[in-house]
Amino acid sequence: MNDPSPSPIPESDRTALRKSAIENILGPHFIENNKVQLLKSGRETFQTILDLVSTAKEIICIEFYIFKDDDTGKKLAGILKEKAREGVNVYLLYDHFGSFLTSRRFWSDLKKSGVKVRVSHPFKWTAPREYMYRNHKKLLIIDGTKAVTGGFNIADEYHGYFRKRNITWRDTGIYLEGPVTSALLNMFQISWSTWKGELINRHTRHEALIQGVPVIPIFANSGRARRRMRRLLIYSIRNAKKSILLTTAYFVPSKRILRALLHAARRGVSVKLLLPGNSDIQSVFYAGRSYYHSLLKAGAEIYNYQGAVLHAKTTVFDGCWSIIGSANFDFLSLRKNEESNVGIFDVDFSTHMTEVFQTDLKDSFKIDAATWAKRPLYQKILEKLFYVIIKKL
Repeated sequence: MNDPSPSPIPESDRTALRKSAIENILGPHFIENNKVQLLKSGRETFQTILDLVSTAKEIICIEFYIFKDDDTGKKLAGILKEKAREGVNVYLLYDHFGSFLTSRRFWSDLKKSGVKVRVSHPFKWTAPREYMYRNHKKLLIIDGTKAVTGGFNIADEYHGYFRKRNITWRDTGIYLEGPVTSALLNMFQISWSTWKGELINRHTRHEALIQGVPVIPIFANSGRARRRMRRLLIYSIRNAKKSILLTTAYFVPSKRILRALLHAARRGVSVKLLLPGNSDIQSVFYAGRSYYHSLLKAGAEIYNYQGAVLHAKTTVFDGCWSIIGSANFDFLSLRKNEESNVGIFDVDFSTHMTEVFQTDLKDSFKIDAATWAKRPLYQKILEKLFYVIIKKL
């Protein structure tokens, strides 16, 4: 029943999470007064991207792990070429491993049209082990005032568009507008300069928002930044008092993160994990399933998404603190990759995130502990095998 005049709930009774503690872990402060919009599907995300790129007046900064030369990639590349010919400064940074199958001619055509192209982490015979480090970020910035980030890449499967196959991927993005985009542009400049890109000329002005949302960038560009990201995740799990809603494409948590999730479930926090029902990387898929037994025993709820490949990376803690971006709960994201995420401390936005999570659960299968214990022997063998292999990486 709705109380016509409810008493306000003290912040301390809702959550133990604090903006000041988050800032102490990450270093930078929350940036206030931003407009944010959750992008709940590939089609919505890519329509937003195409619209933003088409309206760019001064600069376009685009940084992606995967940029394919398929229908989606060619369509975006066509607009980038057109904007470059109009005099817009277009900066494109892609990861060598992630975009390995994209043709050289594709990049050459972009360069000939005036697009400034750089590649991150190219393979070097003199240092082959460094190829394990990848730029896994997904980031678009327009004129230094608008930005899009999330879990998607530039390819048909993330867009949800196929000519020959009816396959879609479930991903989530976020549109941002306001002062935080200046910080994101600074992050891009660091990556761009690292790979021998020139200084980006920008003149950004932001309209003041009276009731904007506080946003904090959570970028992992170094070992130190990755340690801070891991500390933030553990802090958020340990200090959640009510609920943890976790969606990830690849789930192979560290011992400390797993321990924090188990303790949270045992102390009565509603821990719900939305994980793939099928995956593009079978080794990680089976290794992740080796954790199900201990999580279910502790009281966590696990759901496998059905019908599409789950690729989103989002978390919501206590209905007030949300993280969305490119980082998964696996070894590469937490220890090796460069990642791009944003954190939003806002009840209304977290409520929207929770609604999307609940909608995804309708398309998911809940794992039952008793049934899970009776799964086929070959699955148990694969889980143990890939767990051992991945833990030795």
